Amino acid sequence: MPENIVNLARKALEKKDLRKRAKKDLDKCIALFDKHEFWSTQPVQTVYDLVEADDFNKPVETKTVAEIREEPLTLPPGFVWSELDLQKEEEALELYKLLKNHYVEDSNGEFRFDYSIPFLKWALNPPGYFPEWIIGVRDTAKGNLYACITGIPVHMTVQGKPILMAEINFLCAHKQLRANRIAPVLIREITRRVNRKNIW
Repeated sequence: MPENIVNLARKALEKKDLRKRAKKDLDKCIALFDKHEFWSTQPVQTVYDLVEADDFNKPVETKTVAEIREEPLTLPPGFVWSELDLQKEEEALELYKLLKNHYVEDSNGEFRFDYSIPFLKWALNPPGYFPEWIIGVRDTAKGNLYACITGIPVHMTVQGKPILMAEINFLCAHKQLRANRIAPVLIREITRRVNRKNIW
């Protein structure tokens, strides 16, 4: 992190009554952004990056398709990638059940999103969608669905220029699989698949 930003932040905090607590919180935030196991390895901006006007409305990282690996990332032993076909009722139902039981919920597990199967089909199968962007992770023993992440292409206009982008949604891992740190693998895999379409 640039030293001048840290010094300015610390000087501002010294003027406040809660100086010690605020300084402790700031140090925790700095440590979190500097050493995060996943996000520190990704091409994303951090809260302390200095961004110039010319940096706006550009991809954070641009490579060529040839630089992106062709084969899917490696999963933990006992699991395989699975592209979900929501036109098949049994696969749509599997996705529905996974999301209903393991997606967004409150800390007590009493409130959850409950997306209907027709909604999931509508949201994930728009015109021009890529079937390989609806990704599941299955166990090799029984073929049960344990995780998913999805993407759809979106047509955006940035400063008058049309750009094809990707919208990522429904990152979900079964509670039994979360200890395996599957979410970062899902994020990297969907990013790889999007990049293979020359979308950055």
